[in-house]
Amino acid sequence: MTQANPKALEFLLTRRSRPAKTLTPPVPDAVDLRPILTAAARTPDHGKLEPWRLIVLERPALERLAAAVPERGAALGMAPEKIDKMHAQFGNAHLAVAVIAAPKASEKVPQIEQTLSAGAVCLSLLNAALAAGWGANWLSGWASHDRNFVEPHLGLAPHEFVAGFIHIGTQTTPPPERPRPDLDAITTWMQA
Repeated sequence: MTQANPKALEFLLTRRSRPAKTLTPPVPDAVDLRPILTAAARTPDHGKLEPWRLIVLERPALERLAAAVPERGAALGMAPEKIDKMHAQFGNAHLAVAVIAAPKASEKVPQIEQTLSAGAVCLSLLNAALAAGWGANWLSGWASHDRNFVEPHLGLAPHEFVAGFIHIGTQTTPPPERPRPDLDAITTWMQA
C-alpha cells in the first residue's frame, strides 16, 4: 500500500477553479510554469503514446487569437454575444495553456483512451496550477472546435483538436461556491 498524503487529499477535496475573467497579472513565468507543465505531463498515458501536446499562449498570442475571433465568428453566423464572449476569453487573458489532443495510430490503445488522457492532462494542469498557488480555469468555447480557427491560428494538424484552454493567473476574488454532485445519486456499488 502506498503512503497516505492527507494534505494532497484535502487539496483535492477542497479545490476550486477560479473564474477566468477574475484572473489578472502577475502570471507564472517560464520558470514557474515548468513544474506545473511537468505535473500535467505525468498524466496516465496507456502505451506511453503522449497523445497530447501543450501550447503556452502568452499575452501577444492571446491578443492575436482575440483579434481573429470577430471575423471568424461572423463568417460562421455566430450571434454577437457569442463572438464577444469568445473574444473576451482570449482578449482579457494574460496566460493560457492550450492542451492539444494529438491521437497517435495504435492497435493497442483506442483513440477514446487517448482522448481521455488529453482530458486528464487538462485536469492535472489545472490542479497543478492551483496547488502552486495560482488561480486557474479550464475553458473551451466555439473557436476551439472550429477547424478553420484552430488550424491556422494554433497550428493544429488535421487529426489534432483542442482539449481545453487552461487559463492561469493571479486570483483577484474568491471563487463563488457552487453545488457539488450528490455522491449517492451518481454512485453504484457492485459486489458481484
